[in-house]
Amino acid sequence: MEDLSLHILDVAENSLAAKATRVIIRLEEDTQAKTLRLVIEDNGQGMDKETLKRAVDPFFTTKQTRRVGLGLSLLAQAAHATGGQFSLESKPGWGTKVTATFKTDHWDLKPLGDISQTLLTLILGHPEVELIFIHRRDNQEAIFSTEKVKAELNGWLLNSPQAIPLIMDHINKAMNL
Repeated sequence: MEDLSLHILDVAENSLAAKATRVIIRLEEDTQAKTLRLVIEDNGQGMDKETLKRAVDPFFTTKQTRRVGLGLSLLAQAAHATGGQFSLESKPGWGTKVTATFKTDHWDLKPLGDISQTLLTLILGHPEVELIFIHRRDNQEAIFSTEKVKAELNGWLLNSPQAIPLIMDHINKAMNL
C-alpha cells in the first residue's frame, strides 16, 4: 500500500467485516520522540488465539474470496521498515486492537495520504457504524465523532449529500491541529 491512509482503510474494513459497530482510529504524533502511532480498535467479533497467531501471516486469511491476507502483514512491515513496532490484540467477543508505531525521521516512512477522504469513505459506506477519529500532536488533541455530527444533521442521514460538507468540516478540524 502506498500510504498510511490506505492501511487505515484496510484495517477498518476488516473491523466492519467482523461486525464492529464502533471503530476508533487514533493517530498520535510525538514530534519530540519522532514517532507516529496508529491505533485502530473495534468492538467486532475478535479473533481466537489460533487466528490471532496467524493473522499477520500474508498467506493466511479467514476470507473465502481469496487465499492471502496481506493487509496486516503489510502494515507490520511498514512499521518495522522505519524501526517501529507492530502489535495485534484480540479475543472473541471483545474486538481487535491494531497498533503500529513508525519512526518519523526514517526514510522508509510512508506518507500519511488523504486521511480525510479515507474517513469520509468509511462514513459514507457504513453510516450505521460509530466512527471516532482521535488526532493527537504532542499536547494537542482533536476528536471527530460520527455521533457528534449526527446530532448536528437536523434529520439528514449521515450518508446524504447534504451531510458531506459538515462531515468534512469536522474531519478537517480534527486533522489540522
